[in-house]
Amino acid sequence: MKGYVKIFTYGCQMNDLDSRKMYSLLARDGWEATESLKKADLIILNTCSVRQKAYEKALSNIGRLRPYKRRKPSLIIAVTGCIAQQKGRDIISRMPHVDIVLGTHQLHRLCEAVDEKREENRQVVDIRFNECIPSLDIVPEKAFMTPAHRAYINIMQGCNNYCSYCIVPYVRGREISRGHAGILEEVRGHAARGVKEIFLLGQNVNSYSGGISFPELLRRIDRVEGIERIRFTTSHPKDMSDELIACFGDLEKLCNHVHLPFQSGSDQVLALMNRQYTRRTYLGLIEKLRKARPDMAFSADVIVGFPGETGDAYRQTLSLIQEVRFDTLYSFRYSVRPGTGAAAIEDDVHPEEKSRRLSELQGIQRAITLEINRSRVGTTPLVLVDGVSLRNPGQVHGRTTQNAIVNFAGSPSLISSVVMVRVTRANPNSLTGEMEAPAAGKKVLSV
Repeated sequence: MKGYVKIFTYGCQMNDLDSRKMYSLLARDGWEATESLKKADLIILNTCSVRQKAYEKALSNIGRLRPYKRRKPSLIIAVTGCIAQQKGRDIISRMPHVDIVLGTHQLHRLCEAVDEKREENRQVVDIRFNECIPSLDIVPEKAFMTPAHRAYINIMQGCNNYCSYCIVPYVRGREISRGHAGILEEVRGHAARGVKEIFLLGQNVNSYSGGISFPELLRRIDRVEGIERIRFTTSHPKDMSDELIACFGDLEKLCNHVHLPFQSGSDQVLALMNRQYTRRTYLGLIEKLRKARPDMAFSADVIVGFPGETGDAYRQTLSLIQEVRFDTLYSFRYSVRPGTGAAAIEDDVHPEEKSRRLSELQGIQRAITLEINRSRVGTTPLVLVDGVSLRNPGQVHGRTTQNAIVNFAGSPSLISSVVMVRVTRANPNSLTGEMEAPAAGKKVLSV
């Protein structure tokens, strides 16, 4: 064994999957995972710079590792992910206790970089962009996939849209898609070991172009025996084609939930953001999706306090939220991301006003979410059981096809099963229910 490794992960599902891949690469190279910082011989911080809080937390925690390095000089500290790509060698200049900096296209070089540090005792920095990204094709080991019945799969990385507030094209690069043959082979492999749900990931997943269209990829995955649910994120409204919308009506395994960021309800602000669609276009997509699948559930991202967002523009965002009635909304105060187009625009909304707008918006959304949850009381959805409740060990929790979380009494043996649950109570962010006894002659579906 080469040593013990601990990985800290910040940010999105893509980063979480990258961390699972890094654990897998290191395990194959003789490393063992640990939760103990004192025990660790290698500590990796897989960072995010898309959101200010994640950015600040990652940098703060890199600094807090200095004492560990002083007490254990052989400890190797590596920084990966978006901050690594964005800051590069500046990380080592500011924090010389860091040994390795690997950008978003170089994660496949992790074991090689660790060996270089150990054998040559030199710091390693590699933030090159590649024409293809070998790490996209890495399949995590089963031991690092939690829960075991859900598989996250990178199908593309990067973005070509250059929304003015977003740093993704600068830290993840331009769009690169995996070939569909490799994706389908991975899906079949997951199905063979009992995976029920496939979750496709990409910064702009519905612009996928790996030899076939994204809708065709969904149709081929839908035909894979053993797979019961398909999800994907994140979508850009400009790439939500009629062909893709039709998939929600045609494909039984494609879940009736879509995450479709709108960011603002004002055409003026959307233009400043370079979002390439209008309020009317967005609402038209919602209407088409509901027509294709009447029971469709929606989630989205929204930003308040973007430069130039007047009081009227903000109220247009509120009215869009009330018109669409999202099941879940991820809302943020605008913060400047250095190097983006919006960084050159005066940040003219006062921080206190941003906070006031965010608080008001979140209050409106909380009321909508609770109303939607109350409308589900008495229904009996199928729930894919994910794990044991942290607050109540006598309960388990899982998700409906609409991505609603349901808690109900049950044993850990139900994990990875699909069960019917009668919803008995609506909570602000989840549902509570009771598992229905299987009908005579029917069995609980399990892996």
